[in-house]
Amino acid sequence: MYAERVIVETDQFGVLKSLPKLPANKQLEAIFLVVSAHNKNYQRQPHRDIAGKMRLIGDVVNCVPSSDWDFIFLTCHPIDAIIL
Repeated sequence: MYAERVIVETDQFGVLKSLPKLPANKQLEAIFLVVSAHNKNYQRQPHRDIAGKMRLIGDVVNCVPSSDWDFIFLTCHPIDAIIL
């Protein structure tokens, strides 16, 4: 099972304006979330107790060999941070 995000629009009566192309001969499960206008420009913020208390200083991902982790690094994006 995999997820695919599809945004559909309704008309004034709540009827779908157009149906998206779906995989043939498959059973699909749909969960509908109403997208409100104020959520489109929403930007996540850290909790006020930790906001501003982090400073980027080094590579915390590559400081330990991958053999010490329980998984294989498929892609590595260095994250440099220290919590003060």
